[in-house]
Amino acid sequence: MSDAAAAPERPAARAGTTADPVPSADARGRTFPCESCGADLAFHIGVQSLRCPYCGFVKRFGSDDDAVVEQDLHAMLARLGELRAAAAARNAAPAPELREIACDGCGATVRFQGSLTSSECGFCGVPLQARNVHDAPDRVPVDGVLPFRVDRRAARERLSAWVRSRWFAPNEFRKRGVDGRFEGTYLPYWTYDAMTDTRYTGERGEHYWVTVGSGKKQRRVRRTRWHPASGRFQLFFDDVLVLAAAGVRRERIDGLEPWPLADCRPYAPELLAGFLARTYDVELDAGFEQARTKIERALAAETRRRIGGDAQRVHSMQVAFDALTFKHLLLPVWTLAYRFRGQAYQVLVNAGTGEVQGDRPWSWVKIALAVLGVAALVGLVALVRALAG
Repeated sequence: MSDAAAAPERPAARAGTTADPVPSADARGRTFPCESCGADLAFHIGVQSLRCPYCGFVKRFGSDDDAVVEQDLHAMLARLGELRAAAAARNAAPAPELREIACDGCGATVRFQGSLTSSECGFCGVPLQARNVHDAPDRVPVDGVLPFRVDRRAARERLSAWVRSRWFAPNEFRKRGVDGRFEGTYLPYWTYDAMTDTRYTGERGEHYWVTVGSGKKQRRVRRTRWHPASGRFQLFFDDVLVLAAAGVRRERIDGLEPWPLADCRPYAPELLAGFLARTYDVELDAGFEQARTKIERALAAETRRRIGGDAQRVHSMQVAFDALTFKHLLLPVWTLAYRFRGQAYQVLVNAGTGEVQGDRPWSWVKIALAVLGVAALVGLVALVRALAG
């Protein structure tokens, strides 16, 4: 599936920008020149490789059979601790949040703000990447990338279907649809694997009924017999996912799950060409604490299931973690911002599966009519029962 029907006109350098003097290699963005015509290659979703938008040259890299390797969590945390201690001893200043690089296409200065690591030149459109960000020695390197598999056209089709399915949205919104430009962005994630060993104590409750009172005050009351319960079980957790980007609405991002993580490929900078990409804001150890909360919540549910009965009381849970590993992944999202009746909204599309999550306007008239309809139906049922009685 192609992103464009025809090759675009090759951009010219913007007047007033300066290409000389050439900045040092560390200050320049990384591009991928076409071996045929010299233009800049970008990742093409349809062919899952780099492709020249001008002459059509395709450059393949890596292999679909390459596996993303799990990393030892304790070893990486120890290494990061040593690097931080060494930096503190040197009184090293933190890396600046704002980086400037020179575009190879037109010489313009492009700013990389915050955790942004891959972008395009705002003057000539050349894809740019800040060098050495994803493999810096004091940062956790990226292990894998889930390539974009849903292109802009397919994302637009998914969005249109999503808009039509919003029954309680204003009719104008459902008919007119959503206008805006999709931005392809790679968001950073941690995944954690863990073998858990859980010992628990608690009580299993079994309900029974007794009759109390007499005459007109007689009634049946439910009571519970409690029996002691204890046990031990092991569970393995694979790829517990934690978003590593700050400033993102978690409920919307979480709604994009599940991700086809089995389709991830080992990290290669070529996969990011032509898309925005961000590095992580949530550190590896902080991410594991979020994963631990998810795991312990699942273990609590499993403990109650194993206790069984009609009700459960959990008195204690002792959880041991072993075989801890992690991966640092970049996962693809299409983002679109739009306005309706002066209000700003945002839509996200999982670029691996096509799942759509987003904000939408509501028609309070439709909601009021629906509430009145339900109330009328309840009243009718009550009237029928009264007449039948």
